[in-house]
Formats: sequence, structure tokens, C-alpha cells
Amino acid sequence: MPFLKSMPDPANPGHVFQAYPDIYGPWSEMSQAMMNGPSPLSQGEREMILAYAAGVANCEFVYIAHSEVAYAWGEEEGLIELMLEDLEKAPLSEKIRPLMFFVKKLMINPASIAQEDVDSIMTVGWNEQALQDTIAITARAAFMQRIVHGHGFTPMPRSVAARHAQSRVEKGYVNIFPKFAHEQKD
Repeated sequence: MPFLKSMPDPANPGHVFQAYPDIYGPWSEMSQAMMNGPSPLSQGEREMILAYAAGVANCEFVYIAHSEVAYAWGEEEGLIELMLEDLEKAPLSEKIRPLMFFVKKLMINPASIAQEDVDSIMTVGWNEQALQDTIAITARAAFMQRIVHGHGFTPMPRSVAARHAQSRVEKGYVNIFPKFAHEQKD
């Protein structure tokens, strides 16, 4: 049950976003640009980064929700769970692996990030935008963790998360919320 009496049960971040549109309307626009705008990272990879960062931080709500979005974008089902079990052994490409080690370190001990962490990412062929996107997505996971835990939201079942994920793939991060929806252009 959410901590605030004004929230329905069950509640989710969308309830907060729509209750405070002046704050979360721009947040949703930024999230849309971050997660679905131009990037060297695919939309599935970006969702995988977000889900993994949330999982590393023990935020089950965000981890479940965004792992299902990653899977809806075509990432291998169960991969994020394998990454959380053992990142070293998870069946990742050699290009994506250093990004995920960076994400883990940034979520657990951000002050320990060093030049060699960045170099390991650049060495496998990523550019500065890919790193910037990874940093921003990881920061987004930390923000959402605080929203979820601060409001006392409980994780949704995976079946519900999968339905929501498909809607997020179809509508994005703005049009999923009726208060923020843009008119669809034909």
C-alpha cells in the first residue's frame, strides 16, 4: 500500500506524475528523448541498462517494469536476471559488457568511477554519446528508485509489467500518460 493516502492501491509512478504535471510533464519529455530518441544504443539496450541499474540497486519495481520493456523491444528474455546473478558469466556481447560493469559501479559506488572504466567502454567501440546516454539512464534509474521507495509502491506482477511494457513501446514515455499525451499525427 502506498504511503500517501491520496494514492490508489496499487499505485505506480504514473499516479505521481499525473498528480504533479508541472514537475513530471518535463520529466516524461526528457525520459522520452533519453529512452527513445537518437542514440548509438538501441531502445532495448537502453531499457536493459535501466532495468539492470534498478536491479543492482534492489529496486524491484523499476527492475521488473523495465526488464519487461527491454524484452518487449527484443532483448533476450531472462538476460537481465542472468546479469544480476553473475555479470561476468552473463551471455553479453563483448561490446555491451563494459557498459554494464560501468552501470553497476555507478549505481553502487559512483565515486569510484575512474578513467580506466571509461577507457574500457571506448576501447570496444562506443562513443561519448553512448557513455553519456548510459550515465543519464543510470541516473534515471536512481531517480525512479527514490520515487518508488519514497512513495511505498509495491512491484507489479510480471504479467502486468509485460502488458504495460507493450504499451510503453507503442506510446513512449509521454503519450502513455493521458495528461501529457500529444495529439497523434497521421
